[in-house]
Amino acid sequence: MPDPPLSDGVVTLRPWTLADVPAIARACNEPEIARWIHQMPSPYGEHDAREYVLSTRAGWKERTGAFFAIIEVASGEPVGSIAIHVIDTVFGNVEVGYWTAAQARGRGLTTRAVRLISRWAIDEVGAARVQLRADAHNVASLRVAEKAGFLREGTLRSAAFNQRQNRRIDYAVYSLLPGE
Repeated sequence: MPDPPLSDGVVTLRPWTLADVPAIARACNEPEIARWIHQMPSPYGEHDAREYVLSTRAGWKERTGAFFAIIEVASGEPVGSIAIHVIDTVFGNVEVGYWTAAQARGRGLTTRAVRLISRWAIDEVGAARVQLRADAHNVASLRVAEKAGFLREGTLRSAAFNQRQNRRIDYAVYSLLPGE
C-alpha cells in the first residue's frame, strides 16, 4: 500500500473500507455503470458492495491487485473506483480498471486517478506495462485512457459478451510504458 496515499491535491486514492459500502452500492446501481461493466450484478445492493470491499482486501493480501476508492479531496467523498490487477508477474504486466459515479463524471477526476495509479504502478511497484481495456463503444472511458497518456494499440475483437445488451464486446486496448 502506498504511504503516503496517492494524491494530486484534487483526488486521493485510498483502500476501500466497509464504511464505503453505501456509496459503492449507490454508484454501482446506476444504469450507466451496469451498461459498461457487464460482469457486475444488477441490481447492485449493499451485500454486493460489502463482498466487493472484502474481495479488495483479499486482493491486497494475496498481491493480485491494488484496489482504491477515488476520493474527491474537496468533498472527502468517494466518487469512483480504480484498481490495478496483476496480469503477469514474470513480465511485470498489470491492467487498470475503473468506474466513476454519476456526480463525478466529466470533471477529469478519473483521468487524474488513472495517472496517479499508473505512475505508482510503474515507478513504485515496478510494472513494465500498464494495460487498459475498455468497451470500444464506451467513448467516455476511451477519452480517459487517452487523456491519461495511454497509447491505443488495437482492438480485441469479440472478446467478451455483454448479456444485458445481448452483444459481443470489442475491447479497445491501450498501454502505458515506463518513460511515457
